[in-house]
Amino acid sequence: MSREVFELPRTIVPADIDELGHVNNVVYLRWVQDVAIAHWSTAATPEQRAEVAWVAVRHEIDYKHPALPGDAILARTWVGTADSHRFERHTEIRRAADGHLLAQARTVWCPVNRATGRLTRVSEAIRATFSSGPAQP
Repeated sequence: MSREVFELPRTIVPADIDELGHVNNVVYLRWVQDVAIAHWSTAATPEQRAEVAWVAVRHEIDYKHPALPGDAILARTWVGTADSHRFERHTEIRRAADGHLLAQARTVWCPVNRATGRLTRVSEAIRATFSSGPAQP
């Protein structure tokens, strides 16, 4: 399940709308984070969640079309390749009604040990569960 595309519906609220009448770009970034966290929370074991937290170190977002008030949104994510300290995660934001691509993102996430607050290595178990590509050194 976790290596597959993970989907999370999102609802547009009035505070999401900017002065141009569409969803503000910062909201897309929040949706990227929301779906990543939901995927981790759903697929990781309780032990993995207790040990590892994730921090984003890079976001790249391409905005294709605006989301508008009343649109139902579907955030879709999957993990690409992982090395010992980084996971590449891909996200698409789509309009639920017709599947139209509104934005796509690539985020690099690093694991942090919850006990120490320091960068930690990605375990083989986590890599095997989440990464769709071969492990990189």
